[in-house]
Amino acid sequence: MAVIPMYHQGSRQLQDRYSTRRLADRLSEVLARNAFTAEDRAQSCPLFFLATADADGRPDCSHKGGLPGFVQVVGPDSLAFPDYDGNGMFKSLGNLLANPAVGILFIDFESPRRLRVNGRASISEDDPLLCQFEGARLIVRVKAEAIFPNCPRYIHRMQIVEPSVYAPCKGHVPPVPGWKKQPLFQEVLPPD
Repeated sequence: MAVIPMYHQGSRQLQDRYSTRRLADRLSEVLARNAFTAEDRAQSCPLFFLATADADGRPDCSHKGGLPGFVQVVGPDSLAFPDYDGNGMFKSLGNLLANPAVGILFIDFESPRRLRVNGRASISEDDPLLCQFEGARLIVRVKAEAIFPNCPRYIHRMQIVEPSVYAPCKGHVPPVPGWKKQPLFQEVLPPD
């Protein structure tokens, strides 16, 4: 059973309009949980989508990627992932400092399968996991409040052709992205 309510008045309004309240309740009753299953732990997605919102509720959604295994289930209801070098905007992680509520969507395009995780996140510069992720500068930990699989019927089947050359890993120095080489950004790039 999920820790947080799965539905609010807006959800209920549409469920009632389209006669799906009983179905929605059954799905929540049967599928929603607050602990990761063995099957969840066995998945090793190389990407996910992270939804955050600032203190005023303005949403942001970003893609997070790495090599398979870069997201780790670290407890019955907790997962962790590294933050790698990006564009320096810190839209998602900045939002977490103002509002720790997150929604995460994992999609396995090959099987197909998807899993939603809603919870509360924290970030740390000195997390013990930091040393396990080459190139990470922060660790994000998420305490799940609702974990639920989602129907995969509209997921297009795709295959990963090759991992991104920018994905950090031991023994590999990712290339500098092209945009960081443009003169327009040279004077504003951080020293590292």
